[in-house]
Amino acid sequence: MRKDIHPTYYPDAKVRCACGNEWTTGSTMPEISAVICSKCHPFYTGQEKIVDTQGRVEKFKKRLEKTTQKASPKKKM
Repeated sequence: MRKDIHPTYYPDAKVRCACGNEWTTGSTMPEISAVICSKCHPFYTGQEKIVDTQGRVEKFKKRLEKTTQKASPKKKM
């Protein structure tokens, strides 16, 4: 390998999120600032809200109910 072409690797790089969460990781940058992390992201915290503008969620739920009703076990003769 050629010398002096690779960036410096920092094994204890500090990552700071906008919510205040901090952790260490390996990176080529000594400090990293993140806008969102797993501690504050709505998907991981369970506070995710579905934005439904055209009633698509309700339509899906109705179709799902119909298919589960059709798939119910049949009686044997």
